[in-house]
Amino acid sequence: MMDDTPPLRPTGPYAIIGAILLLLVGGFAWAAGWIGPKRLDGGDVANALEQNAGGVHAGYRRAHSKGLCLVGDFTANGAGATLSRASIFVKGSYPVMGRFSLAGGNPLAGDGRNVFHSMALILRTPDHQEWRTGMNHTPIFPVADPQSFVELQRASTPDPKTGKPDPAAMKAYLAGHPETKAFQDYVKQAVLPNSFGNATYYSINAFRFTNAAGETRFVRWQMVPEKAVAGLDKAKLDSLPRDYLFKEMVERTAKGPSRWHLLVVVANAGDVTDKATVAWTGPHRTVDVGTLTVSKVDPEEIGNCRDVNFDPTVLPAGMGLSDDPLLAVRAKVYSTSFGRRAGETPGPSAIGQDLRNKEPMQ
Repeated sequence: MMDDTPPLRPTGPYAIIGAILLLLVGGFAWAAGWIGPKRLDGGDVANALEQNAGGVHAGYRRAHSKGLCLVGDFTANGAGATLSRASIFVKGSYPVMGRFSLAGGNPLAGDGRNVFHSMALILRTPDHQEWRTGMNHTPIFPVADPQSFVELQRASTPDPKTGKPDPAAMKAYLAGHPETKAFQDYVKQAVLPNSFGNATYYSINAFRFTNAAGETRFVRWQMVPEKAVAGLDKAKLDSLPRDYLFKEMVERTAKGPSRWHLLVVVANAGDVTDKATVAWTGPHRTVDVGTLTVSKVDPEEIGNCRDVNFDPTVLPAGMGLSDDPLLAVRAKVYSTSFGRRAGETPGPSAIGQDLRNKEPMQ
C-alpha cells in the first residue's frame, strides 16, 4: 500500500529562517556576480582603455597616462564649514599633492589634442583625514554609466591601418548615445586652455556634503584659476610641440606659484545628481571655501605622484557619494590600473628628455 501522507514542510519559525537563508544566499550570489546579468568590473573597463590606447603601455596608468606631479597647499577660509564638517574646511592651511594630466592611455601622445585637461589632488589634515579628487576641465562627461563608457572606448579605438576610429562604429554608437554627441558638440566650441595653470577644473560627479548640524546637500565643485584662461588655436593643434602643455607648466611654475579658488556649488531642487552628462544651469548658491596654491611640479620619476591612486571615492567624514554610477566604477578602475602597473617596470614620464634630466625644483 502506498503512503499518501503529504510530505512534512517546515512551518512557523523554521520556514521564516529558511526563507531568510535563501534570501541571504541569493543576495550573496548576486553581489558576487554568480547570478543575474554580468556587471562590469574594473578589469573590463581597464581592458577597454588598453585596447583604445593601442595595447598595454607597461608601467603607466591605463587612463590619463601622461602626467606631471604637483605639490602645494590648500588654505581654507572657514566658509566651507557651513556645508560640510570635513576637517579640510576648518580655517587653516593643509598640504596638497597631486597630478596634472591629459586624457588618454598613450603616454607618448602629443599635447595637441582636444581632450580632457585634468587635475587630481590629495588633501590631508592633521587628524589623518584625507580627500582625494579627480577633476576635468569640462563641467560634463561624455557618458552617464559604466557600460556606455566601455562602448565608447571600443567605438573610438583607432584602426591600426588609418590611425582613426571606424566611422561606422562611431556612427552606430552615437546613434544610441545622444549625450555623447552633446558632449562632442560642447568641446568643439569650448575654449581649450593653453595651460594647466589657467584652466577651471570640475568635479564632474555630484557628491553629498553633511555639516555639523546634520544638514546634507548635493554639491559639485570647481577649481577656478586666478589667471584668466587663454585658449589654444584648435586649427593648429597638429603643429603644437609634443609636450607643450607640460613644459609650459614647468616654466610657469619656475616663475611663481599658480592659484585656484575652490568653489562649492550647491544643487537646486530638481538638479540631476546621478548623471555626469547633465550640467547644472541657472543661478546656484556657490561658496568660495579656500585657495589652492601649486608651488612645485616635477616629472613623475622624480616626483611623488606616480605610485598614488587618486580614487575620488576616498572622502573624509562630512563628504559622501551621490548615486552617480560612475563613481563606483571609477574606484574599481583606478584600483585595477594601480595593481597592473605596480607589477610592471616603471616607465619614464614621457614628457621629454629635457624635463627628465632636470633636478627636482626647490
